[in-house]
Amino acid sequence: MLTNPTRLTIAVDFDGTIVEHKFPEIGKEVPASTRTLKELQERGHRIILWTMRSGSTLQEAIDWCAHRGLYFYSVNQNPNQNSWTQSPKAYAHIYIDDAALGCPLTHHKGQRPYVDWLLVRKHLRAIGLIPNDR
Repeated sequence: MLTNPTRLTIAVDFDGTIVEHKFPEIGKEVPASTRTLKELQERGHRIILWTMRSGSTLQEAIDWCAHRGLYFYSVNQNPNQNSWTQSPKAYAHIYIDDAALGCPLTHHKGQRPYVDWLLVRKHLRAIGLIPNDR
């Protein structure tokens, strides 16, 4: 369990993480993705959308999330780091991304793997970031 889990910054990818891979279109929602991210926000954590999307495809992703009640602290940057670095990498305490080594993935025949949010939820509960499922 984290000693001080208040107000963490969490960077999360979009394609293969929040939704299934279908770029440039938007794939189906990955089960439990938006629910988990909204729970984290409700507990005071800041979510950064950290994606390769840009231009109109980025706006479509932001709008897709907003339509589901998921709003981001920031997109592709952490505005709090400008005072101490000019690095383009957004600083976060946690990164959730289908391309991250060790991120739990779900595999379905004929599809590219995507984040297994049920296992992510298990990890987040174990470190005290979200409550046990009801």
